[in-house]
Amino acid sequence: MIDSSLRDAVYGAAVGDALGVPFEFMARDSFTCVDMQTGGAHNQPAGTFSDDTSMMLATCDSIRERGEIDVHDMRQKFNAWLRNGAYTADGTVFDVGNTVAIALDQGEGCSGERSNGNGSLMRIAPLAYLPTSDDDVRAVSAITHAHPISTESCVCFVKLLRGLIGGGMLQDVLPDCIPEGESFAFLADVATCPRDEIGSGGFVLHTLGAAIWCFANTDNYADCVRAAVNLGSDSDTTACVAGALAGAVYGYDAIPAEWIAALRGKGVIEACLFA
Repeated sequence: MIDSSLRDAVYGAAVGDALGVPFEFMARDSFTCVDMQTGGAHNQPAGTFSDDTSMMLATCDSIRERGEIDVHDMRQKFNAWLRNGAYTADGTVFDVGNTVAIALDQGEGCSGERSNGNGSLMRIAPLAYLPTSDDDVRAVSAITHAHPISTESCVCFVKLLRGLIGGGMLQDVLPDCIPEGESFAFLADVATCPRDEIGSGGFVLHTLGAAIWCFANTDNYADCVRAAVNLGSDSDTTACVAGALAGAVYGYDAIPAEWIAALRGKGVIEACLFA
C-alpha cells in the first residue's frame, strides 16, 4: 500500500500543468522543457497553472463543501471559475476548451462524437480518493463531456489511479481498467509503444494514452512530467494528467522543491483540498 493523499495527486497535476503551459501548441521536438518558465502562447508568469488545475480545484472544493458528489454544485463552481476567475492563481482565466465553454453555457454536457476533448479527464483525479462508483465518475465527466469515450476514459483513469495508489504495478493494474470497445484496445500495449506513436493532442484518448506512456517509461516525478510536456501540442494537459499519476505514486516530496516554490496559487490549492 502506497501512503498517498489527495494532496500528492493535486500538486502533481498542478505542477505538471504549470510546467507545460508555456509550451502548449508547440510542435514535438521543436523545444525542450527542463524547468518552469514564462512566456508561450498565453504569456503567463512562470508557475501558472491553467484551466486544467482550476477545474480540478473546483471539483475538490465542491466535494469539500458538500461531502459528496453533487454535480449541480460542481457545475456552479465550474461557472464561478469560467465567469469570475475563481480557482485561478490570480483571477485570470485562459485556455478554455470549446466543449467546456459550450457545456457550461447550455447547462448540460456535450454528447457528440466530436466533443471528446480531454476537458473532463484533466480534472477527474480527485474521485480516485473517494468511494465513488463508475456511474459517479461518468456523471462528473458528463457535466461537460458526456460522450461514452470521454466518460469511460475517466472511469479508466480513476480505476488506474486507485490501483496504483493501492500499491499495484502498472502492468498488473492496467488490464483491468481498460473499457470494452475497439476505441480503447490500444491501451493494452500503449506503455511499450514507440514515442512517435504516442498522440499528444487534445483528444481524450491521446491524453489518456500519453499519460500512461509517460508514467510507464520513467521512474520519477520530474522525468514523467518533462516527458509529457516534451511530447508537445497539448503539453499542459498531458503533463497535468501524467503529473497526477506520478504525484500520487511518488508523493509530494518527490516533486522538485524549486517547482513547488515557483508554483503560483498554492493558497488556492490548499483551501480546496478535502482530505
